[in-house]
Amino acid sequence: MPRNRYGPVPDADTRSVRRAARAVGLQITLWSSALVLAVLLAAFAFVFDNVSPSFWRDLGRHHATTVDVGATDILVGGSLIGLVAIALAATISVMATRRAVKPLATALRTQRTFVADASHELRTPLTVLDARLQILQRRLPVDDPSARIVSDLRHDTKGLINLVNELLAAADLTQSAGRTVGQSEVGPAIGDAVESMRLIAEPQGVTITVSHAAPVTVMLSSGVLTRSLVALLDNALRYSRSGDSIQVTVVASGTDVTISVRDQGPGVQGIDPVRIFDRFVRSGIAIDGGGSTRTGFGIGLSLVKDSVESIGGRAFVSSTSAAGTEITVVLPTADV
Repeated sequence: MPRNRYGPVPDADTRSVRRAARAVGLQITLWSSALVLAVLLAAFAFVFDNVSPSFWRDLGRHHATTVDVGATDILVGGSLIGLVAIALAATISVMATRRAVKPLATALRTQRTFVADASHELRTPLTVLDARLQILQRRLPVDDPSARIVSDLRHDTKGLINLVNELLAAADLTQSAGRTVGQSEVGPAIGDAVESMRLIAEPQGVTITVSHAAPVTVMLSSGVLTRSLVALLDNALRYSRSGDSIQVTVVASGTDVTISVRDQGPGVQGIDPVRIFDRFVRSGIAIDGGGSTRTGFGIGLSLVKDSVESIGGRAFVSSTSAAGTEITVVLPTADV
């Protein structure tokens, strides 16, 4: 941050926030002052309305004048003034809060729009780049010294494509939360997710097993449910080693369905397990070079949590240790 003789020079965003804060503070001060004056005027009006006419005749003759107001009148009048003051204070608070969060809402909307637009613009050239690298990789002889570099380039390109897809999914979920609502069967969604991730798991020597009871339908659209399960399996695969097993368990109980995905990885390290659902947050093992070579960006699990909570469900880390991590998702059934 630039500095002058008075200290750091705030950037444009900081100055904008400070101007908004001053404007909100001034508005609260003015409205609060008006409220205090209104209460005082109401109290004076109430007192003066209850004095006898002789009070005004004798006001200039005596240094001290007694005002006789009944206890019932005081209670009734005070209660009315208090209720009106509370109503006015609540109105002022709502107005000031709306004014205070308006810049934040605008900034968030602008951010979501930018993420969606930028992701759309990036996806096509990245896909074309990956296709060209794939063609180049196929044409190179196996013993060509450049083959390893091209393979690494394809790996990095796929990572960027995955990031763009996750950003698009995040923007789409935030802007169109209603798309999560629907009904879908858990069994077929798990089958589709497991079938997709087996293509990645088998070359790594990782097995995926599924254990679920009778067919059950949940209040989540089929596409979102499958995508959430893929994200959970992808996270488990990221920290699995050759020979490990990933267990998917489904238990229906009353009005809820519990889906658990357990891996045999090293567990969540370096951060609070609750934080793995935050965007762009990853376990310390991923940052420090452990786990598999696949790269994650800390968006998939946050999308799972947002999708599940949008229909009244829950997503949490039910257990984590050196023996593995289990992430559990609880969804309401469609039979509620």
